[in-house]
Amino acid sequence: MSEKILPHNHGTLPEHLQSKMPKAEIFDIVSELLKLMSDSKRIQIFWLLCHCEECVINISALLEMSSSAASYNLKLLKTAGLVISRREGKEVYYTVAKTPRSEALHKMVESIVEVACPSEEAFEENYAYDSIVQTVNEVHELLTSDLKKRCTIEELAQNFHINQTTLKAAFKTVFGQPLAAYMKEYRIKRAMEFLTQSNKSISEIAREVGYESQSKFTQAFKNVTGVLPKDYRKTH
Repeated sequence: MSEKILPHNHGTLPEHLQSKMPKAEIFDIVSELLKLMSDSKRIQIFWLLCHCEECVINISALLEMSSSAASYNLKLLKTAGLVISRREGKEVYYTVAKTPRSEALHKMVESIVEVACPSEEAFEENYAYDSIVQTVNEVHELLTSDLKKRCTIEELAQNFHINQTTLKAAFKTVFGQPLAAYMKEYRIKRAMEFLTQSNKSISEIAREVGYESQSKFTQAFKNVTGVLPKDYRKTH
């Protein structure tokens, strides 16, 4: 955009702001997206599909709307590139499209409505607490059953159909630590058992507990225990 000479010079306009301002067509795109999300049920559908993959019948039942209304809203979201679908037999399943636009919109929705669960009290008041605890225990079982495999919070939330913020807060409530810190200590505790109860080499143990690099494992082990793996094995 070419710079214009403004009628008034108040000294408040940042330098080169005009040249950096996106074209009007870009704001038109943003405007159309916001218009699309002006319907609360449509926002609910979008939010739901950010956390799971579902069919029209279940979506309509969850949100207490007709199947035709759900289908109409899904069509609009899909046309806008926010939602994708796949067919399995006669059933069509929908989920959010993994695009920067969808991710940005998801964050905006959650920030505005403050979809969060910061404490056990909040869980008990606003959520099916027992169900969340069960989900967290299932997550724990998955993570600890195969330490060679590492899962991100995003992957876990997607697989267990739970909000990322809720998952992180619930895990800390149930197990007393943030998920990442808990798993780091859990890996090191298992490594300590391997060091004292097996003849595996340190590099083998590192791989067993989820570290591709022996040096990263050694550093993590020392951070938790205060000693190197080889020294721990000697003294125990």
